[in-house]
Amino acid sequence: MTEDDLNTPSDRTSDTGNELREHEVRTALLDLLAEVGTVTATEAAARLGYSSGLCSFHLRQLARHGHVEEAPHRGGRARPWRLKQHTPTTGAPAKEQFDDLARGLEDESWQQWLTQRDQAPTEWRHDEAFSAVAYLTPEEMSRVADAIRRALVPYQDREQRPLARPDGARPVALITRLFPLLPHAKDETSQA
Repeated sequence: MTEDDLNTPSDRTSDTGNELREHEVRTALLDLLAEVGTVTATEAAARLGYSSGLCSFHLRQLARHGHVEEAPHRGGRARPWRLKQHTPTTGAPAKEQFDDLARGLEDESWQQWLTQRDQAPTEWRHDEAFSAVAYLTPEEMSRVADAIRRALVPYQDREQRPLARPDGARPVALITRLFPLLPHAKDETSQA
């Protein structure tokens, strides 16, 4: 069996992991579009390691939900896609809109997990969600983020190299948000 065999849609999806896989493919497509501007399903497949049919399906789904749109082209069979062009009245920069979209997909996946985790195999029916508040300087916050990124480095190649995945490995959403907590208006006056 080759690495390409492992990337076929039937191997990349299963009843229990389908939602996570869909989120993974769509997020990868959105990241790619943010990076390169426009892409066809065939180009996305070559860059991401999925089949062109799978990429085409998810690009159409993202378009159906208003996240991407067909880019202008000269006809022919090739259908280039791009991130949906929002009207300037939104006021938000494109990166901010993309970040909001990514957070929305993360939140959607989390809610889906909460409602469907009883359908997962027994050994996967738990999660490792946690949160903490720490008093940090901006430099310390950056160091914490860097430490988390370094901790994930040994696992990053498994996305593009299915043969590097150990038996029983499944896609797991790893979401970290570090941000300063802003004081409430009432608290500001008491600290002045």
